[in-house]
Amino acid sequence: MFEDTYLTISYPSEGIYREKGSKFIALAFPVVSENEVKDHIVEIKKQYYDARHHCYAYILGANKEAYRMNDDGEPSGTAGRPIYGQLLSKNVTNTLIVVIRYFGGIKLGVSGLINAYKTAAKDALEANTIVEKFIEEYYSISFDPIVMNKVMTLLKKDCVKIFEQKYENQSIINFSVQKKEADSLIDHLTKINQLKITTWIR
Repeated sequence: MFEDTYLTISYPSEGIYREKGSKFIALAFPVVSENEVKDHIVEIKKQYYDARHHCYAYILGANKEAYRMNDDGEPSGTAGRPIYGQLLSKNVTNTLIVVIRYFGGIKLGVSGLINAYKTAAKDALEANTIVEKFIEEYYSISFDPIVMNKVMTLLKKDCVKIFEQKYENQSIINFSVQKKEADSLIDHLTKINQLKITTWIR
């Protein structure tokens, strides 16, 4: 794996583990921001409102710079950390796993809980496909429509993904570009008259 790529999951997936009447449902999601993480957690708590716990862990960023673990009322270190450990074991980022627990009436103990959350999270990851993606940088450009052809000639490359286009008095395009190609592309764009480039916060 090169320095300009990272591993992540391809789509939402589910894993299930049962132990002494307790049911653990693990849900894995590809995510790119903490806001997206929060939205998933809010939705899961609504959908599984009758569950005892909604524990989770996530890692964000190509360099895994943002991460969090949450035990949601389980004994410290018995839920969020083993879920996080599974993310590390697969070397994935931009991934959230939430494990929902329905309590079966029999306590599992510390080692039992750790094994349950670990196994459920592992099952969800193994039900997915791990893919290698290029690290991308995100930009927004605004320009006079008269130079549209010059702009689109530069953006019509495999390394560029256009997310949004607005055409008013000024044309606006939000896009991503593979990090290794970013400097060259931005250099060419800045040579277009009256074109403005800013970092795009998704």
